Parts: sequence; structure tokens; C-alpha cells
Amino acid sequence: MSQLATRVGGLQLKNPVLVASGTFGYGREFAPLFDLSRLGGIMVKGVSLEPWSGNPGVRLAETDSGLLNAIGLQNPGLRHFLDEDWPWLRQFGTPVVVNMVGHSVEEYVAVAQAVSDAGVAAIELNVSCPNIEDGLVFGTDQTALAGLVASVRRVTALPLIVKLSPNTTGPLPYARAAVEAGADALSLINTVLGMAIDSVSRRPVLGNVTGGLSGPAIRPIALRYVWEVASTLAVDVIGMGGIASAQDGLTFLEAGAAAVAVGSALFRDPWAAVRLVDELPAELAGFGYPSVQAAIGAARGERRRGGGSA
Repeated sequence: MSQLATRVGGLQLKNPVLVASGTFGYGREFAPLFDLSRLGGIMVKGVSLEPWSGNPGVRLAETDSGLLNAIGLQNPGLRHFLDEDWPWLRQFGTPVVVNMVGHSVEEYVAVAQAVSDAGVAAIELNVSCPNIEDGLVFGTDQTALAGLVASVRRVTALPLIVKLSPNTTGPLPYARAAVEAGADALSLINTVLGMAIDSVSRRPVLGNVTGGLSGPAIRPIALRYVWEVASTLAVDVIGMGGIASAQDGLTFLEAGAAAVAVGSALFRDPWAAVRLVDELPAELAGFGYPSVQAAIGAARGERRRGGGSA
């Protein structure tokens, strides 16, 4: 078994480093910089049934130790992904996780059926984006969340990952609802709701007023969510939120994540994810871990309860 191998919700990965949805597009911009096959997995930008135009006005704003975004999940839609992006991505042999967005259960189900038939590796349900008008409220309503997960579960046998929101009173009720409805794994966390006011105009910077905060500023929140969920529920977790280095990644593994995803760090350093892959073996060895599996849940003094074994 490889030192870096891991398993997340039935998805076998050669290493635990993925790129988070929304920060990597569909991979084309990064392909000239490094071989995409070096990644453990690619979580593509959200795919909706029909094209979404996204939000008007200013969409990005830097903050102290973070980035606010109000992109609004702009994407060219399912047909474009299946005709243009998926055939291109297949050449790298890297597991592709399709992040799905929608305004209704029916839209999610239609996308899930189509990408399942196409042969992608896994599905990630985005139920928790804070930078669109309706906020994808599935992520803050346990009943709606369970109904959506169950509906998608009925139409796909693929590993089903649910990306949860930190914009709630706590992770466990929503995590439990998703798992009981059929989720195989959870992504923790999505961005934190925030805003910024311009120092000159004295008006909100973002055209949407509020947006999702990512980057190092949210890492302690994400780490807490991973710890609480992995300590309590028998489910695999993908940790994300401010991860930019092998040291960051290792802390998420130690908290109980079976894999990690690099997000907004890619905007500052496009090689951040592959650098993490390259540096993780030495980081593991430096703390006496012979493998990724040995590190998972180690901060609790015991192995995690989920199925992270490879």
C-alpha cells in the first residue's frame, strides 16, 4: 500500500490532496503549469443543469488573511461540461469529482444522472454556497438537505459527497442528516459568509454585498468542523478551508480528515496543491507517521471511526 494512498467514501485516491471546487475551474488553466495526474483528485467548478451567469458587479475582494468571493456559481452548464470539459479531463487519469449546484431537487437529480452515466469518479453536492441569492438553502435546513441527498442517492451508485456550510449553529445535525440520507463522505467546509466596505466609497465592495470568505482566516473554523464530525460520525471527511501547505494538510488529517482539498491558495500559488503532494511524505516522516493512514485522527490519540483505510 502506498504511503500516501487513502480512501474517501469508496473513492480510492493515490494521495490525499484534491483541489477544491470553484478554485480550479475545469483544469485547463493549470494544465500548462503541471501534470494534473499528480493530484489525488480534481473537484471541478460547480455544474448546473443550465448555464448560470453568476452575480453582477465586483465579485472578488481581498481581506486580511482571506478572500471574499461572490462569483455566483457562474458556469456554462451540464451540456458544456459533458461535451467539452469531461472528455478533456479524462486524459489525465485523475479521479474527477463533479460539484453539482441547482435551484431544485429535480435539477440536482438530472445532473447526477447525467454525470453518473458519463463515468466520472464521484459527485459532490454543493448545498451551502453563501454567495448566491437563495444561498442554496438546502445546507441550512436539515429536512430539505436529507430530502435532496436521498433523491440523488436513488439515481447514482457513485460515491456521494456533501459539501456542508459553516454558516449554521454547528455541523453535527446537518452532517448526521446527510449521512443518514445516504452521503458517503462530507466536505468540510464551504466558505464563511462575510462582507467588506470600501474605505473610499463607503459602500459594500462586492456587488452582491455579501460573499464567501476563504483562505487562512477560516482554517481554525474548518479544523473544528472536521474534528467534531470525524470524532462523532462514522463518515469520511474531506477537510478544506485555508490549506496552503503540507503542514496545514497534516493538521486536517490529524483532526480526522481522510483527504484534504486546496482552494483559494491556488490563486496566490498555482502550484500549492502539487507542492503539498511533494512535501507531505517528509512532513509525515518528521512526526513519525509511516503513512497517511497513520496520521488520520492521530490528534485524538486514536484512529478515526470512518472508512479512511486504503
